[in-house]
Amino acid sequence: MNNTRRIQTFIGAMTLAGFGTAAYPASAGHTLHLYFAAAVLALAAVTSRMKVKLPGINGNMSVNLPFLLTAIVNLSAAEAVFTAVVSTAVQCWPRKNAKFNPQQMTFNLSMMAFASSVASLAFHADWLNRMQWNSTTPGLVLATLTLFLGQTMPVAAIVGISEGKPVGHTWWSLVQLSFPYYVVSAGVTSMVETVSSHLGWGLALAVFPVMYGIHRSYRLYFSKSAETPRTETLVRATAAGA
Repeated sequence: MNNTRRIQTFIGAMTLAGFGTAAYPASAGHTLHLYFAAAVLALAAVTSRMKVKLPGINGNMSVNLPFLLTAIVNLSAAEAVFTAVVSTAVQCWPRKNAKFNPQQMTFNLSMMAFASSVASLAFHADWLNRMQWNSTTPGLVLATLTLFLGQTMPVAAIVGISEGKPVGHTWWSLVQLSFPYYVVSAGVTSMVETVSSHLGWGLALAVFPVMYGIHRSYRLYFSKSAETPRTETLVRATAAGA
């Protein structure tokens, strides 16, 4: 099987995984949170365009992750997946005069549908609810870890297939660049949860300026690191890429 065929096969498998895992949230009964969901979706879409070029990697990191986690923690699984998919489409849409890559878009949307579905199902798992914790922290940690693995592992796999690079080494390089951001995002999401429990979710979503500050800090840091690029080349991927 040639390289192009292997890439197409993997993207096809990722598409099936994305549709398969998203089918349950789409079909399950759920309570809608229209105003909150609309606000989270808008902020996730806006911050998805606030991207940082990762040094030595053909991809970008967006700062919309706290809003994706907020959707997973506070909204139904269907709303969380919808938020992730729409914000990913906004994030990956090419800028003016840039070429649209349907294969890349398909991979990114499928990967995010898969990752957000599994993360939402993990957070709302019955065994986790039966433990009767008074805090959402354990569920948030599990959801963040699930989302992290669901995003980075498919990216490392597609790079390994397309570039002929060791998947494990590529994944570890991606972990070093992106894992601290997942930790920070989980902390910001926890802050949103604390504020919303006392002052309401409307004020909690004022976390946008915090994410803008993080975006600026990452841009400054990575611009200084760009002089010593790494050899790995990754496709665009939400939060770990485009």
